[in-house]
Amino acid sequence: MNKPTFLLVEDDPQAAILLKRIFKKKARDITITVASDGAEALQYLTGTPTAGQQLQELPALVLLDLDLPKVHGLEVLRRLRAHPRTATLPVIILTSDREIDAATGYTLGANSFMRKPLDFDEFLRTIVKIGLVTFAKPAARSDN
Repeated sequence: MNKPTFLLVEDDPQAAILLKRIFKKKARDITITVASDGAEALQYLTGTPTAGQQLQELPALVLLDLDLPKVHGLEVLRRLRAHPRTATLPVIILTSDREIDAATGYTLGANSFMRKPLDFDEFLRTIVKIGLVTFAKPAARSDN
């Protein structure tokens, strides 16, 4: 059985590394794929595959930074909600910008809004609230 995938849309390589480490430590049964800008995220989620390629399988969840190069995070969210393939894909806005009003993200269709640095326990409560209960369970221990 394949591990579920979360797409982390984050342009700061250090933040992406830190978040991947947190998930590896606290939720080992999840694969984190990173898109480093808004255009890359849109291509991954809604883009047309080139010859010989298949369309990427949708992730279980998108963690979306807002202050992104090429396409701003709020525009990414707007396009995801307008696209039939991703209209219902769970999206959590994840930002360190204290000036951003969460209401804007909710208006555009975000499922939740969280501030960085990520509090993993709060994150688990959030994914339960948006219906991703299976990911909130502790990762199975391997004593091998």
